[in-house]
Amino acid sequence: MITRLFTTGLILFLSASLAMSQTAETGKMSFGILGGVNFQTLTGTDHSGAELDNEMLTAYHAGFNIQIPIAPEFYFQPGLLYSLKGAKNTGTITTATKVSYIELPLNLVYKGQLGNGFFIVGLGPYVSYGIGGKVTTTGGDASLDTDVIFQNSVELSDPLTATYFNPFDAGGNIFAGYEMAGGLFFQLNTQLGMLKANPENAWFSNDEASVKHTGFGLSLGYRF
Repeated sequence: MITRLFTTGLILFLSASLAMSQTAETGKMSFGILGGVNFQTLTGTDHSGAELDNEMLTAYHAGFNIQIPIAPEFYFQPGLLYSLKGAKNTGTITTATKVSYIELPLNLVYKGQLGNGFFIVGLGPYVSYGIGGKVTTTGGDASLDTDVIFQNSVELSDPLTATYFNPFDAGGNIFAGYEMAGGLFFQLNTQLGMLKANPENAWFSNDEASVKHTGFGLSLGYRF
């Protein structure tokens, strides 16, 4: 699956490169690079059904997208991002969960003239695949790092002390921002996960866990 995502990204990149000559003539199709900060948390319920009480984790994202015109002032904007998500839980023992994803957003974008630039607003789904993660547990002067394990289900033979995530995630994006005449743009992003991040766990007979990624972020980018 990781290979397929990277292949998709390469196809998008090559398509953008081949379209650059068209871009120079029409000024419509464009290629953008972007990066920024994520403020992410994990919401939902634990295995007993109790509400999670997590804090925001400060992380980051980076990648590129292609903007393809589909109607006057409307564009289809597929992209490929590396995005770090997770959550913090602070108390006597502090836990920071960081999970890395390769993410494919598929957004519909409206760009309206505003001053010398454009007001932009967009929305659409995303799909992502987990490629790594770490849970850091700190208490006093002691600190312990454990790796995140990606599995579709947890069996009785699997260690109960490990942290498990589903490899796949999907949800929705909404963002708004401004693109300057020279191509520099910034935007505020919000994101809501629709799939459970936690796999089914055979260690719990009545497992009520339902954990989802939720957050927002700020992006700065440049469109060619």
